[in-house]
Amino acid sequence: MKKKDTLFVGLMLFSMFFGAGNLIFPPFLGMGSGTSFWPAITGFIITAVGLPLLVLMATALVKDGVNTLGSRVHPWFATIFTIVVYLSIGPFLAIPRNANVAFEMGIKPFLGTISVSGQVPLSSFSVVFFLLVYLLSLNPSKVVDYMGRFITPVLLLSIVILCVTGFLNLNQPLKAPTETYQTASLFKGFIDGYSTMDALAALAFGIVIITALKQKGISDKKQVTLYTLKTGVIAGGALALVYIGIGLLGAKMAGYGTYENGTDVLSSAATILLGFGGKILLGVIFTLACFTTCVGLTIACGQYFSKIASILSYRMVVTLVTVVSFSIATLGLNQILKVSVPFLVMAYPLTIVLVSLAFLHRFFSGSQKVYACAMALTGIVSLYDGLKLFGLKWGLLESWMDTLPLASVGLGWVVPAVAGGLVGIFWEKLSRLTSSSKAVELKKAS
Repeated sequence: MKKKDTLFVGLMLFSMFFGAGNLIFPPFLGMGSGTSFWPAITGFIITAVGLPLLVLMATALVKDGVNTLGSRVHPWFATIFTIVVYLSIGPFLAIPRNANVAFEMGIKPFLGTISVSGQVPLSSFSVVFFLLVYLLSLNPSKVVDYMGRFITPVLLLSIVILCVTGFLNLNQPLKAPTETYQTASLFKGFIDGYSTMDALAALAFGIVIITALKQKGISDKKQVTLYTLKTGVIAGGALALVYIGIGLLGAKMAGYGTYENGTDVLSSAATILLGFGGKILLGVIFTLACFTTCVGLTIACGQYFSKIASILSYRMVVTLVTVVSFSIATLGLNQILKVSVPFLVMAYPLTIVLVSLAFLHRFFSGSQKVYACAMALTGIVSLYDGLKLFGLKWGLLESWMDTLPLASVGLGWVVPAVAGGLVGIFWEKLSRLTSSSKAVELKKAS
């Protein structure tokens, strides 16, 4: 495959990853972390760039991607986990969230005196937005050309203009970190990276990238893995640079006022730096970023569900995903965000442990017991953490969970995951020893 084609596939992957969360959270992290920006953004990049890249590689190394990884735990887990991942990064959460953010940042600031308290402007925008998503998603073979060659360069150029203008004109020194980032800022940034949802998206995007590579004539497994790595590095490098850029922009903006969220930070920065033109530029950035991500997620859902359910054609799945996403998007951004964080706190640890085990697979001979034990203990802690964020009270269980190592920084699942893996290894060795003993006894008896 030509270097030019590799670059375009990498840029397509970047555009599919780079959506609402990727724009919202880095500037807010920068504003809060202040002088602790570098450790905080490092933690963020680990989970928002490094982890998705590892997930992408793990799915490329095995046949059928995430479904094969999940089956190493249990066939039922593979089915349920994979479907939940695709639905969450698809029509039930990520796609509606991106559509709402595109409206909030790309259209709402220009409505002026038009009332936006009702659903009419959002609904009207969503009709046009999802119609375009639907039309582009029907032709996944054209996505590399549309997104890699045209849309992504415009998106990156727009971000560069905003960041460079900010670095040249925002002269306030970085402020002291807020209470949240005063201690363990690296770990706080690590948890913040969950909100991009990119590790979950990578589980789905693997099939899209592999399909795109095969359309370019790459079919050998080793070559597919190699080019997946190359395109992943291109996408990951671009993501990391953008995160650092808009994160620093947020850190500098802390000296110009207080802001409720990342969209407020970027809106104020664009207005201060470029006036009304800044609003237009920011609208272009958010709309393109959210649109390309929605297209990528819709294609991923279409390819997956049409593959596992033969009665559903690719066109049928894309139609269903688009209709359901549109319906949920009209509920509004606040309702969607209320569900997203608790869900991600439950899903991300499971994803991290599953992918980590995939890379350690040969060291424990791929024992199903190791996968099952590690995932079971991880699941207990992550389920507790997620339900706690929904407001559920746990009494004595809460006191016990709070004593887990790293629980104070949101990583209470780490030690249970390791312990579960060790229990699985011991269980596997004990099972083999028992089987060997029985074999010897049977041989003697015969």
